[in-house]
Amino acid sequence: MAVAVVVSGQTLQSRPPVLKHGVVNDATASSEADSDVRDDLDSCRVHRVSGLPGSHQFASDFIETIANDPNPVANDPDVMWGLTADLSNQVPSQQRAMYISKTIDGGATWTQVARVDSRYFDAGIGEGLRNGLIVSPGGSSFVITTQRGAFEVIPQAGGAETVVKTIAGPRVPSSPPKIPIPKKPGDPVRANVVAMTSDGRRLILGYGYFDLNPQIFSYRKDDNGSWIEEGPLPHLPTDMDLLSIDFDEPKNRDPRFLYLGTGDQVYLLNFRSHRWSRIDGVGPDSAIHGMSVVGGLHLAACWGVYNPTGPGVVRRATNARFLLHRTTDEAGSNIRAYSIEVDPSKLNREVVTSLTGVYVSEDSGESWRRINDLPEEEFRTAHFDSDGSILVSGIAGTFLVNPFSDTCSPQLKTRARKVLSDQGAPRAKE
Repeated sequence: MAVAVVVSGQTLQSRPPVLKHGVVNDATASSEADSDVRDDLDSCRVHRVSGLPGSHQFASDFIETIANDPNPVANDPDVMWGLTADLSNQVPSQQRAMYISKTIDGGATWTQVARVDSRYFDAGIGEGLRNGLIVSPGGSSFVITTQRGAFEVIPQAGGAETVVKTIAGPRVPSSPPKIPIPKKPGDPVRANVVAMTSDGRRLILGYGYFDLNPQIFSYRKDDNGSWIEEGPLPHLPTDMDLLSIDFDEPKNRDPRFLYLGTGDQVYLLNFRSHRWSRIDGVGPDSAIHGMSVVGGLHLAACWGVYNPTGPGVVRRATNARFLLHRTTDEAGSNIRAYSIEVDPSKLNREVVTSLTGVYVSEDSGESWRRINDLPEEEFRTAHFDSDGSILVSGIAGTFLVNPFSDTCSPQLKTRARKVLSDQGAPRAKE
């Protein structure tokens, strides 16, 4: 049965699960449900995604990070995995969990593949907003980052309990940290950013909790399938926290460069020379919350959005009129952006999630418009599907939108100007 939820004057429909590719969860409801999703998107209506695991209490339907299969052969844009955190104080502590779910239809329906219980995270220290997720080729295992370190998550068949293996990482030293942190000596340092090569054999993991001592390590997978630490990467050129990461060529099993977004800048590591350099064009004190390397380096920062102008160079979108403060309708370019995604099939299309909503561009970031029918809430993640629709997620939940359809595109409609006939009755001008 469909359930209607009214948010900010927009009716959001929560309907039975559906898969776009013809595979369904409920055969009896599949045809009607598929039609409902398509009707919503084709009619420029926001579609609320339901069916994510958990209690559905506060923020439990928020997909905080999305991962695709790193193998370029298997990289179907409609197949992805998402990490949700069911950590509401309305949920008993022993029942709180993180979930990894999979979709094969661009986010319309999700199937739980792994549950990670409270032994592997600390809900009391900002968990649920900065966790990382990466998937191995074929989706056989995952790596997540939490306040208690990094873990390999291996789903089990037949409903057996998920296997979770600790990946060795740094510990809080006995000497006092530069800035007090809510941990004691010997505790695992919080893990944050994570990247994996397309062959699933090499892993890059970042650590640190706003303690002015970020660390980043390289790992390799041994013959037994375990992650073995190879050692730290060259000394980081910053003491700010690590917020985002990606290879220059994610589909290449031997990438040349690594991009690293921090609390102040964007840095590039040359794997051949083992030297760090800084990306040109980024403003000072720019926390780089998210990045995309589709069609060049795109950055979602605090405060601003950056698009590529050449190798190792970006330019801030200074003419954009993003909404900055809803209560006063103040607009400008200083947006607090959390993620930026580029449509791989149409590089001129971009989407940005932010503190004040979701924005799209279809001219490579020269101009932007806000998706106003979404709830008045902050959004954190986005993903382009193969048909050009977009999955967006934030504190208010997860939604499918189709802002580039002909129905949603702003259009000026002309009307025939009327003039008076000889008898005084109005008639349309030829």
